[in-house]
Amino acid sequence: MRILVFQHLAVEHPGIFREFWREDGHSWDVVELDAGDPIPPLDDYELMVVMGGPMDVWEEGIHPWLAPEKAAIRRWVVELGRPYLGVCLGHQLLAEALGGKVAPMRAPEVGLADVAFTAEGRADPIFAGLGTGMTTFQWHGAEIATLPEGAITLAGNAACGTQAIRWGRHAYGVQFHVEITPTTVADWEAIPAYRASLEVALGRTEAARLGATVAPRLGAFAATARALHANFTTILAPRPGRTAA
Repeated sequence: MRILVFQHLAVEHPGIFREFWREDGHSWDVVELDAGDPIPPLDDYELMVVMGGPMDVWEEGIHPWLAPEKAAIRRWVVELGRPYLGVCLGHQLLAEALGGKVAPMRAPEVGLADVAFTAEGRADPIFAGLGTGMTTFQWHGAEIATLPEGAITLAGNAACGTQAIRWGRHAYGVQFHVEITPTTVADWEAIPAYRASLEVALGRTEAARLGATVAPRLGAFAATARALHANFTTILAPRPGRTAA
């Protein structure tokens, strides 16, 4: 399978999923939109994965590449009907590209947080074998405020009601960072915008301890990521190139 990855910051890459893709023999091309990489023709790819970033979906005046990115996502999901996975900003971009609305949160959500699956989430194959919810790693200050028509919420919590969504049968978004690796916290703390949101959300003392707080959870996060990857692979395998429902 050929995978097209949209990135918005070099350190916000697919993380642990690159290990799974290598194991499965997939290839992937990275488009670093913030660095000026052009969006390639979409027809040669079978999966689109869109990662996070420090910008917001409404900042097209500052980041003009957001407009063609949204157009590419919409064409991919609606016109081509091909599978999509969005993480954090990529989750929000899916909603915006399909006519939903993203807005600032009352307060940033950063660090460890539990999310609960909705009834639809508990029945969705993406979360098969994961029970009724899970502990996640979060780092965001915006959320999907209005779902696009046809989307359903699969998970949420008190801070953010749209922690995971699905549109049709083939397009998924998750607000939390399932791709986390042992270097993620240190890499992101070095980004000024991320460091600022971290200290706003947790305070300086707790912010300084975030790496130590997350470290004991890395094994569980890796196991969850592998389960989600296996589930997504199972969803895609029976009918590659299916059209949207």
